[in-house]
Amino acid sequence: MERTASCRERPSVTECFDCLTDAYRCFLMGSCPSQDAADVAGVIFSGVCGLVPGENRECAPAEDCHENSWELTCISVTLVEKMTCLISQSQPPEVTAYCAEILGVLFQDMDLISQLVRQFQTEDQIISHLAAKSVSTCVVYHLHKSATVSPVWQQKCVQAFNSSPPGTELDACLWSLTEVLKRLIKAAHQEIIGKLLAAFDSSLSALCSKFLPDERKEVAKCLVDFTSSKHWETTFCLLLDLLEALTASSLICGAGLKCQRLTHIHSSALLTTVSFSSEYFIKKRALLLLKRAVLQKTGEDWALGEVLSTGLKYEYFGSDMNMLSQTVLSAVVANWLQSVQVESASFFGGTRLVQGDEGQKPDSVILRAVSLLLLKSMELHIQTTGTTAGADSAIDVYGYLERLWGFLRRCSVQLMEVTHLCCWVSLLFGEQDDDMMEAAKASLSIFLHHRLCSGLDDFTVLEAACASGCNPHCHFMLLLQSVSFDHSILLDFLISTETCFLEYFVRYLKYLRADWQGFTAACERVSTSDYKESLTCPCDVDMSALTYKGEPDQVELSSCVQPTGVIPPMERIGVVAGLRLVEYDSSDESNPEDIVISEDEPAASLYEKRGCTALDVKQETSGQPVFTGQQQCESFDSAGSLSEPNSTLERRTEGLSLPVLQSKQKPCTNMAPLSGQVTRETLARAVLCLSELREVVTRLQTKKLFPYNPSSLLKLLGQVENFSHQSHLSQFNK
Repeated sequence: MERTASCRERPSVTECFDCLTDAYRCFLMGSCPSQDAADVAGVIFSGVCGLVPGENRECAPAEDCHENSWELTCISVTLVEKMTCLISQSQPPEVTAYCAEILGVLFQDMDLISQLVRQFQTEDQIISHLAAKSVSTCVVYHLHKSATVSPVWQQKCVQAFNSSPPGTELDACLWSLTEVLKRLIKAAHQEIIGKLLAAFDSSLSALCSKFLPDERKEVAKCLVDFTSSKHWETTFCLLLDLLEALTASSLICGAGLKCQRLTHIHSSALLTTVSFSSEYFIKKRALLLLKRAVLQKTGEDWALGEVLSTGLKYEYFGSDMNMLSQTVLSAVVANWLQSVQVESASFFGGTRLVQGDEGQKPDSVILRAVSLLLLKSMELHIQTTGTTAGADSAIDVYGYLERLWGFLRRCSVQLMEVTHLCCWVSLLFGEQDDDMMEAAKASLSIFLHHRLCSGLDDFTVLEAACASGCNPHCHFMLLLQSVSFDHSILLDFLISTETCFLEYFVRYLKYLRADWQGFTAACERVSTSDYKESLTCPCDVDMSALTYKGEPDQVELSSCVQPTGVIPPMERIGVVAGLRLVEYDSSDESNPEDIVISEDEPAASLYEKRGCTALDVKQETSGQPVFTGQQQCESFDSAGSLSEPNSTLERRTEGLSLPVLQSKQKPCTNMAPLSGQVTRETLARAVLCLSELREVVTRLQTKKLFPYNPSSLLKLLGQVENFSHQSHLSQFNK
């Protein structure tokens, strides 16, 4: 009789479910449930622990022990996470107090954390993951509140890292620690991050030694052993996510803990994983982790940019980056590139077929990652060795480039057909501006190193650079071509923190001052290559095939006229000339600050020192009225706008229409003498683009609308104009 009475007093699954559902809905609406806080806490605890204990299981209907019990556990765990988040958010005081009362009962009186952590090892992956989410939220809440790490959660994770095989328990611990670390990184809690990671330093090192041993043969054997487990792919991916979070934490909290350096320490094992893993997505994840590590961009997908750009360097930063670069270069020498697998490009619908007989398009993500990993490793190696190594060092550098080019040609039909090797940067990185600028900057460093070490004259150096695909003049000219010589797009790059264009641009302009003849030769090389390619089209070009984009000087022929190896104007950008990559919403002026461009200072750091952003230059760059709410901002007058006078447009189009029009009237063989004119035109358009850029930056600086002090940049641009003017006069005198 007593057992029957106790069964009647216990609420049914339906009653518990209704109670928790009502509480969840009330929280979503910002109100308090009608139930007492202690009663709701009891229902949540029963749901987390399992509704029907063993001794009372016979009292419950059969359906209560299966699906309904599972649903109750899910909503109970989810409600704990919801209430923990509500306390940290701005909610009505009564709701915050109600949630705090429930959580106080659960954590202090019922020790709910222990029950949630127990759910990590359940075979049900959904419940295990929901428990990990809920525990992570609670751990972060207590870290913010008392700066203490939950001992139960810490003990469970340490135990799993030291001894657990791949499975749901280890997965939950890896995901939970990664989530806690990500939230702390976003909030930039340096002291808390250091304290948290100190508790896991030794166990994480042991975990990585198990999954990523030092010896190459051991890594291969380890990957084979893990394949026997159905969970190993998930576990390994979660480990890679944790390694990225750990590496990102070192950028804002330079505690110098070993666990923050695991990506660099085990870089050789990660490269071996790329070679020997049976799963392509595992190879890709490991390769992208190494790419972000060498670019110092770990966590860029989920962390706030200003948090990770503090410029903080921990004690072992230099040695770790050198270790990573040397590991990559040693692997390349050992033919690592030959073992890198590149599959067909994929998207949500499967694999994309390329028209014609070219087969399937290769995975450009892998191609870009491998290229940047090697280029940045070479750049780091150059920075470490300096210019003391002599000519042998320069020869080694170009040897690495030859290996890279062999890899790219083996994997890409498009790159295999390129005759001017300097085009590969634009072709491969054209869809990713940030990666393209990183590649251009690294190539510039490699070229300058070779120029100093080789002892050859400038002409021979440039010829060797073109043969290896790293002539900086060609890269810059191809960049200008890809944006149709539109100075406003360069301005967008300058005021954006998403690329390293500022650092690259300043360094290139400094080199351009010393080698104007090389720049002129690059204009000739690029324009002549384009011109010769245009001769392969039929002579009877239909003028209706011409496509005018934006301004009169931007004339495109149909696809049959486009030169191989050169991206058609604006095709990469996806917008017509005259449109900006960034649409600015206001023109509020901000106080100037003395921020000088430094070659050693990342572009992102310049923006941290100044409150002015890209939003401050809308009217000045567009010359169009902007509407904000009900307010209409007046546009600048003609003196402050960027609209070009007719004479400028005529000057920009002068000579361009002649060869195009003559293509209809003359045979192709008679167009050869026009190549010199096309070369002069290309040079004139490049110089005009830089001149217009200098003018608009000067106006923005005068109006205090530029986000940093561009004095050094303006000086360099002015010197480029002077070189152009002097070169023009010398040619005229001849």
